[in-house]
Amino acid sequence: MESSNQAEFDYLFKLLMIGDSGVGKSSLLLSFTSDSFEELSPTIGVDFKVKYVNAGDKKLKLAIWDTAGQERFRTLTSSYYRGAQGVIMVYDVTRRETFTNLSEVWAKEIELYSTNQDCIKMLVGNKVDKESERVVTKKEGINFAREYGCLFIECSAKTRVNVQQCFDELVLKILDTPSLLAEGSKGGKKNIFKQKPPQPDASASGCC
Repeated sequence: MESSNQAEFDYLFKLLMIGDSGVGKSSLLLSFTSDSFEELSPTIGVDFKVKYVNAGDKKLKLAIWDTAGQERFRTLTSSYYRGAQGVIMVYDVTRRETFTNLSEVWAKEIELYSTNQDCIKMLVGNKVDKESERVVTKKEGINFAREYGCLFIECSAKTRVNVQQCFDELVLKILDTPSLLAEGSKGGKKNIFKQKPPQPDASASGCC
């Protein structure tokens, strides 16, 4: 799947990135949208980036929403599940609790807030560049994905291993799902950019 700089597009897809704070959601997104890697501070509220890509003869506009993993922002981000055709669930292969929280927190949120019954879920194990520190096995990831009906991939935002493939596989699966394709056609008449990221209160600015 190739990048495209053209503003004209055939489909607009809304993708949502969720998972605990510090698992590398923002770094994965930056790696995909700008081909670079940075150690980023935790997201406050919600951020989003846009990327144009080509899939065959179709031009796609991807609006990718990056949500804060900290619990105090959870209520702010629930509305961002609305209308998402794809949800990327990210955990850190070197931190067991980030994997455990997928079933205890994040899968439940998708069930509660997702408005698309056919929404495609992608499970992503990040930070495989730290193989010596790994505590979550690939087999555990595969089993979770099978149980919850997700696509699955392991990647590294730092080395860019499988980052492009992660988004490519998700988008191709959305393209292969008629109900999601119909909704994404020319943005489905709904302007998802009308949603403004909520402003956290001043006390949140010192978050770590």
